[in-house]
This record gives sequence, structure tokens and C-alpha cells, in this order.
Amino acid sequence: MIQKQQSMIFSPFMAIYDLVIPKDNLLRKINELIDFSFLYDELKDKYCLDNGRNAIDPIRMFKYLLLKSIYDLSDVDVVERSKYDMSFKYFLQMAPEESVIESSSLTKFRKLRLKDIDLLDMLINKTVEIAIEKGIIKSKAIIVDATHTKARYNQKSPKEILMDHSKKLRKVVYTLDETMKNKFPAKNATNVLEDEIDYCQKLIDVIEKEGSISEYPKVKEQVN
Repeated sequence: MIQKQQSMIFSPFMAIYDLVIPKDNLLRKINELIDFSFLYDELKDKYCLDNGRNAIDPIRMFKYLLLKSIYDLSDVDVVERSKYDMSFKYFLQMAPEESVIESSSLTKFRKLRLKDIDLLDMLINKTVEIAIEKGIIKSKAIIVDATHTKARYNQKSPKEILMDHSKKLRKVVYTLDETMKNKFPAKNATNVLEDEIDYCQKLIDVIEKEGSISEYPKVKEQVN
């Protein structure tokens, strides 16, 4: 069941946000100028509306994914940063003292609510378009002044998305064991999506045979 996020948060510590988050902060401007309620309409078919356990508000879950996109963070890292970065907590509409989610909740949200990859792309793209319309950002290249971090939202083909994921997965594995290079299958050299899917499956099969590596949190995250 969808649990809609409260617009008002009651906490004796809310004044902290006004002290530490500048008025021109990117996340503050996005929060103040973009109405994310469109997500309820887009995701209503993904939830049982009248029974079942209350789910974490989809706006908050989507905002976690948006933070991942803007700052190029992993599930684990975006949740960890949300513990201490007040601009993240403000953006997520959390009280300063409120506990964050488990990173595994993001995996579940993607699998249960965003089964269609194109749906996540559409939601992020729609948010970016609104941000451009409101003058929050000038283009689809989002510049984060505080860290000089640049994150780009680009429409990618399914094959390109798979290639990106497999690259990140290999990179994480190599930090643990460089000898895995000799065990991995040869990279796909065609432009055929099915061939890329087959390569990714073979890659995962090899990793899953390596017990200690496959259980490493960052590896599990990439596999999911």
C-alpha cells in the first residue's frame, strides 16, 4: 500500500536545515520548485492501494535513486551519505534525526516497483526536464558546485546499459582479486543485445562460483 509522504515534518531540529543548507543549494532548489506528486500517478499500478503493509513513500525512494544519478553513487554509498549529509536528508524530506533506509530497500524498489527499466529512465528524464523548465539547471549536464562533480543523464540503449553495469561489476571484482581477469569470458564484440545479455549472464555465473567474492556487498549490489 502506498504511504504518501507528509509535507510537514515535525521535529525540534528542523531549523538545522536553514542554518547549514544555502538557499542556492541544488537539492534545496529541486525540492522547493519541483512537485514530485506526479510519481504517485506513474507508480499507482505498482502498488496495492487498499491493503497490505505500508510501503516506504515512493517519492522518497525515487529521490534516493535521483541522488544516485546526480552524484554517481552506489546504493550503499547514497544511503551512507544520507546519514550525515544534511542536504541529502533535506532533499529526502527527512527529519535530521530520522534513520535512513537499508540499501537493500533500493534493490527491492527497483525490482518490485520499477520492473521496466524504461520507467526509471522516464521518471528521471521527466524530473530533469522540469528542473530545466524551472531554471534549476541549464542543461542535462548537472553541475554540483560544492564538489565539482558532474553527472550526466543520457538516454542509453539497453545494450549500453548492460555494458556499463558489466564494466562496473568487473571493476569491483578486480579490486578484490585481479586474477579473476583470467576467469572471465571474452567481452562481447557485437552490437547484438542478445549477445550482450549472454555475456553478462556468463560473467555473473563465473562470479557466483567464487563464494567469497560473490558475497562481497558491493559485488552483490552490482549483480542485483
